[in-house]
Amino acid sequence: MSETMIWPSFRYSDAHAAIQFLTDAFGFERVAVYESGDRVDHAELRWPLGGGVMLGSASREDSSIAGLPSGTGSAYVVTDDVDGLFKRAQAAGATVVQEPQDEPYGRGFTVRDPEGVFWSFGTYAGAGG
Repeated sequence: MSETMIWPSFRYSDAHAAIQFLTDAFGFERVAVYESGDRVDHAELRWPLGGGVMLGSASREDSSIAGLPSGTGSAYVVTDDVDGLFKRAQAAGATVVQEPQDEPYGRGFTVRDPEGVFWSFGTYAGAGG
């Protein structure tokens, strides 16, 4: 696997629950979780097709993104199975924002996780991809 050169980062009120949701609903792979008691100081989740996200507990005040409210933000993730992933996300309790649809640039959908972060998944891999 090639190195990941961009890492969207999120803060969650319940980072442990977020990690469980992101792995169950979307298929992210838990790579590393560094904890201090109940607090997640840093977690790394990889996407099977490449890339990844980082997240941690909102209670970590020394984080470089400490000013970012928990449960905010959005990410777009490339998938080769839009409809299957949408069903998986729905079954895990994701809030549907936009059901799968075809656009001139590909097929995709958008959901929100339990804390409100927007997650869009689609076939668009960039203009050069």
